[in-house]
Amino acid sequence: MASASPTCAIITSPLTARRMHFTPAKAHMKITAIELIEVRVPYIAPIRKIGHADWEHTIVKVHTDAALTGLGEIWQPRRNVQPQADALIGKDPLRMNLESANMPWQSALYDIVAQAKEVPVWRLIGDKVRDEVPVAYWSSHLPPEETAKEAEKAAALGFTVHKLKAHAGDIVRQAEIISAATAGVDYAIRVDPNCGFKYPTTAVRLAKELAPYNIDCFEDPVEKTKVNYAWYALLRHKTDIPQALHLLDPYAVLGAVKADAVDRFNLSGNVAEVKRCAAIAEAANCPIWLQIGGLCLGIQTTLSVHLQATLSNDLQPCDELPFVRENNLIGDSLEFAAGHFAVPTGNGLGIALDNDALDHYRTG
Repeated sequence: MASASPTCAIITSPLTARRMHFTPAKAHMKITAIELIEVRVPYIAPIRKIGHADWEHTIVKVHTDAALTGLGEIWQPRRNVQPQADALIGKDPLRMNLESANMPWQSALYDIVAQAKEVPVWRLIGDKVRDEVPVAYWSSHLPPEETAKEAEKAAALGFTVHKLKAHAGDIVRQAEIISAATAGVDYAIRVDPNCGFKYPTTAVRLAKELAPYNIDCFEDPVEKTKVNYAWYALLRHKTDIPQALHLLDPYAVLGAVKADAVDRFNLSGNVAEVKRCAAIAEAANCPIWLQIGGLCLGIQTTLSVHLQATLSNDLQPCDELPFVRENNLIGDSLEFAAGHFAVPTGNGLGIALDNDALDHYRTG
């Protein structure tokens, strides 16, 4: 990147006068081109063989006239992303609102601006309060024996929470066999039926049957709208299992707190939305975890890790899950060990694309 012409500042005091030279950061930048690379990265075998819903990801490379490139990712085909890409050509990332941008552009813009300022992305979001971020393992609804194998593998890798897509008909058996497979280690089950327990009566019955097992929480166990937060408040009084809601609207988070309906939150959204929701949750003394990417690849996971590094909340293991894919497309550049992602320290996102993997999985 060509440096700007030096400028001068003169500081004068009664005793001395000094001429100080400095080179300011580049004040203008332009997006010159955007690459959209459509890929299909299969799930790992246990999930793939049950036919869990999937579709293409689009990897974006946002190029600038400052020779800086920002990386982004979205779980959509390229045709859905192209109109947005066209609209960004010629814009200046240094003059765009980063916090309220949406994927895949938020990641790419943060990456560019942080590189320009020679800092990690977390520095643009806030003060870093942790060097690593906990992550939960995840399983789709599998036969109990298959789930137990996944849990045993996950526990050996250092995971301590297993988020399980739960069905009312076999969740108790799932918990029993997971507990047997992970005996001797601290391994909790986050029960997520996607509102599939439907009614409080079912959720209360299952909570009693699950009492012998290490249940982290129920996430969205029953039907969920603003008018039935009372059901969640009822579950908090009828069961000993913490109740969690998956939300992205700060007004919904506030409504749940006011209704005394929740113990924890799973938060999604862009950086601005998550920060607003997290502030409300922290004021209410409710732990949180994030799911910005979910069943994503490595780029979106990395942005989430940068954001989580700045949140002062009681932070539970997140739902950023690149390990449920055959490949995360960033190799080992986002470090993982003992159930935690390390917060990158390099400029920008601090990761690099694995171009060989990108070429292998690209569909267009």
